[in-house]
Amino acid sequence: MRYYIIAMKQVTILKEEANQRVDKYVRKYLGEAPLSFIYKLFRKKDVKINGHWVKENYIVSAGEVLTIYITDEQEKEFTKEKEIIKKELRYPIIFEDENILIVNKPRGILVHGDSHEKRLTLTNEVLNYLYFKGEYNPSEAHAFTPGPAHRLDRNTSGLVVFGKNLPALQGLEELFKNKDEINKKYLALVLGNFPNEMAIDLPLFKDSNSGLVRVDKVHGLNALSLCKINRRFKDYSLVEVTLVTGRTHQIRVHLSTKGYPIIGDGKYGDFNANREFKSKYGFENQFLHAYQLEFKDVKGYLSYLKNKKFTAELPSNMESILSELSK
Repeated sequence: MRYYIIAMKQVTILKEEANQRVDKYVRKYLGEAPLSFIYKLFRKKDVKINGHWVKENYIVSAGEVLTIYITDEQEKEFTKEKEIIKKELRYPIIFEDENILIVNKPRGILVHGDSHEKRLTLTNEVLNYLYFKGEYNPSEAHAFTPGPAHRLDRNTSGLVVFGKNLPALQGLEELFKNKDEINKKYLALVLGNFPNEMAIDLPLFKDSNSGLVRVDKVHGLNALSLCKINRRFKDYSLVEVTLVTGRTHQIRVHLSTKGYPIIGDGKYGDFNANREFKSKYGFENQFLHAYQLEFKDVKGYLSYLKNKKFTAELPSNMESILSELSK
């Protein structure tokens, strides 16, 4: 018979970690634990605050003592320290203060890790940078790690916003979730002669098996993209897209469905046009760039961002191609 030593792990909630759900705190603290394990702890009443069992939606306060009942082996397995190296950020910083960091992400790098890539991510690069600046120390962090408030596809370049402390990240996540007080604008090079303006209101459904998104008026979630022409070329159009909703692959599927596929899009694009474009200009992957974020009537912790606008110009290789197209 094998015996396990149960560890009564206790952590005092810090001021900068307060005002979040206890299940989110535990998920961050046991960063390597599967979700099924986390919620099993709650079902077994192995998570307590100040000695009392709490439900998953309990909001933690500064100074409270969190107790988690796990084995020594589990603690060791699930609290592995992140591999962080002090170094400068190699990507352009558009804006930074004590609360937020806005980075111009190049195409080809993930914002978060996935099952294939966990180390080389924009998030890890930002953590390295904040560690370098002395604003983040993984050995001292209990259950808050600076992180992005939204995502971009690996091969979409442009603006990504990070929260450097919990109130800032929560405020940003709420802004990106509700979308009423923030505008996200993209530039996309599409095949064909795009109209001056077009509102694309088509519900989208993501197939969990294939990972592909399609228009589905029965099962899909509402999705709205507001599009207008930016520049015209002989066979292509540069289109500005404002996202009213933020569904997975929304811009790519909307434009493709309307007959204006994004150049270089390997999932929803025109494969022959992509092949020809790559042959002429040496460019592959989707020609899509998140170029502008506009904060509107922001309230609360981040109210100082009200009416501020941040812009990331197109990468030089994209702009060079547009110059060639103009000729």
